[in-house]
Amino acid sequence: MTWLLIERWQGGVVSTGDLVMVFTLLGGMLGTLVFIGNMMNRLIRNYGEIEEGLQEVLRPLDQEEHPHARDAGIESGAITLSGVTFRYPGAPDARIFHDLSLSILPHERVGVVGHSGAGKSSLVALLLRQYEVEDGAILIDGIDTRELTLASVRRAIAFVPQDPVMFHRTIRENIRYGRLEASDEEVEAAARAANAHDFIAAAPEGFDTLVGERGVKLSGGQRQRIAIARAILKDAPILVLDEATSALDSESESLIQDALEELMEGKTVLAIAHRLSTLRRMDRILVFEQGRIVQDGAHETLVQQAGTYQTLWEHQAGGFLKE
Repeated sequence: MTWLLIERWQGGVVSTGDLVMVFTLLGGMLGTLVFIGNMMNRLIRNYGEIEEGLQEVLRPLDQEEHPHARDAGIESGAITLSGVTFRYPGAPDARIFHDLSLSILPHERVGVVGHSGAGKSSLVALLLRQYEVEDGAILIDGIDTRELTLASVRRAIAFVPQDPVMFHRTIRENIRYGRLEASDEEVEAAARAANAHDFIAAAPEGFDTLVGERGVKLSGGQRQRIAIARAILKDAPILVLDEATSALDSESESLIQDALEELMEGKTVLAIAHRLSTLRRMDRILVFEQGRIVQDGAHETLVQQAGTYQTLWEHQAGGFLKE
């Protein structure tokens, strides 16, 4: 077509203006086609990522609800493990707990320590019903958790992990994830209680500042304070802290310890920590070894007794428990 057009222009059939106009239109069409092609490539790549994400989100839970499971409100937060035996699916020879029994009173603060693989995180996973026990039972307020809906169990527990999940949304929305129906005033009050209000106010758009993918625009201490604000907003009767301050500098830890004190008020607390000094505020400390509780008592008592806790306390480096 191009050669035919040039040939006719040379023969005087087509004017120079017509030739320029046609080439301009062809150039515009070609640019549009390239743009559409690039957009289609991006759409195909994004579709693959979205499909993977949807498969994960829509994946059925491994735990099936009991046909008569009830959505009961948990109030006091008493926790009881009665003869619990557990091993992870796919690892039948690696038993984590055998006939483990434990009782935590309402509003009691309990710390959990032990080397890697001792069973600390498994205890949290079972409490959250991420897995089911093989034998025995876990009770909250005297009710077997298998008789409760998953939603009611997890609604009763606020969880602050070492690496909190942050969504690529605003700070306000990330805090409100703790209780979706919370007002802006309640979100801001939770941020103040978590010692997060000052750095949020200094952010470019305040509470409406986007945090980036996985909270990349925030420091570790800032992410932790948002997670604590989220837990304060949730106001669940049971609070689980999983290494909540182990990766922070001393200044951030000081702010977060103050926020945690506010958060723990009036709640049943289960706190896993590598920084043993953070457990001094606990009412009791449980020392785990190979899925067994080998010591149970207050910090002041255990540190004076010959045993695992005293050894860990004496040999920790820089306030952290060696793995």
